[in-house]
This record gives sequence, structure tokens and C-alpha cells, in this order.
Amino acid sequence: MKFKLFADRKGKADQAKNNRFVKLGREIYVQARKGGTNPEANYGLKSAIASARAIQMPADNIERAIKKAAGGADSVEYEEIMYEGYGPGGVAIMVKCLTDNRNRTAADVRSIFGKRGGNLGESGCVAYMFDQKGLFVIAREHGQPDEDAILMHALDAGAEDVIVDIESIEVLTAPSEFEKVKEALEAAGYLFETAGVRWLPQNTVAADGDNADKLLKMMDAFEENDDVQDVYHNFEISDEEIDRHG
Repeated sequence: MKFKLFADRKGKADQAKNNRFVKLGREIYVQARKGGTNPEANYGLKSAIASARAIQMPADNIERAIKKAAGGADSVEYEEIMYEGYGPGGVAIMVKCLTDNRNRTAADVRSIFGKRGGNLGESGCVAYMFDQKGLFVIAREHGQPDEDAILMHALDAGAEDVIVDIESIEVLTAPSEFEKVKEALEAAGYLFETAGVRWLPQNTVAADGDNADKLLKMMDAFEENDDVQDVYHNFEISDEEIDRHG
């Protein structure tokens, strides 16, 4: 049976993309406030912009976030917090947030975990199950791109691994090599469905039945929360389960 990570599932595409625009706009704002508005001198900002462009975020949105960050002392200050916990069936979940109110966000995250059969844990309780990697997802179109060509380009640029799938090709890098590999692949003409530094699980576990339903609802709730930037987890759900739970 074929499984895939929930983060890659389709559905509610337009709303999900709008949510990602909002969240990446906040990430761009935070990185510009932290390290300056010149992406060539600010790796965090450059990476955030690359992630935004990978999902076709309008250039006006990117420029607006950068201009807002340069607006002065009255600008909002956001704090990055990583929450860790367990979902139904004991699956590992990490929730990256950017917030201007730590108490509000902690209460929201705890509630999302608790209402769907999970629980918020202590810092470090699941992080050891993940590795931080640069990730590029390149979609296949009409049999392209050529597997041998992308393998050569990616490894020559410093990528750690290339994973070939029926629907896509994934390129993994060390976080420090992310920008260098991105520039090399872009120069070779590749377009990304996903591009960013993410926490990837070392191993995955299958979720089904009631646990799958609760996990899908939990992921939707995190996605709808403005303070939540990304969710990383180690569960997989089959296409059949996704279809069954809508």
C-alpha cells in the first residue's frame, strides 16, 4: 500500500496556499527585521524569499513584508518558538511558531494537541527523532526531469541525496549547503514545488482509522492558526485513509 506524508496531501489547495502566503509573509518580515532587508547579506531572508517564490507568492507580497520590516520602532516583534508533542498513537510532532504573544500561542497549541487526542510535551521530547535538512521537491511533468541529469546536477552542487518517486524527485542537502544547491539547480532550469530547510523524520509510522482522522483534523487546525509557521511529524497516512476522511 502506498503511503505519503500528510504535508504533501492535496486538497483545499487555494485556502492552503493563501495560508502559506500569510505565514511566509510573516517569516520574511521577521528575517528582515532580524538581519536587515538586503537578502544578499541576510541568509535567513534569502531563504524565506526562496520558499515564497517556490509556491509562486506574488512579488508584491514579498516586497510589502520587507518594507513593513523596515518601517521603524513601532513594528511588531515576533518570537520564534518550537513546540514539541505527541499525536494520537504516540506519533511525534514539532510545531514551529512565530508569535507576538507567547502565552496566547502556547495555549492555542496546547488546545489543538489536547482536543485531538494528543498532548504537548517538553522541549526536546521528540526533536531527536528528526534531522534538519534542506529539501527541494521537483514535480514530474510528462516524464521530466531526467533522473540521471538531476542526480548529476544535484550531487555536483553538494546535495546529500536524491530520492526518486513516481510523482516527484526530492533533493536533500545539509542546511549550510541549501542556498548553494538551490542556485545550481535553478541555473540548470529546475523549478521547485517545495524549497526550504525542514525537520524531516528519521523514520515514519503508519496512521489509520480513528488516529488518522484525529491527526488530519489536528493538521488542519495547525494550518489554520496564524501563529503556526510549519508542522513537522513522523506519521504517514495512506491515500485511501485521506479519501475516507475527506
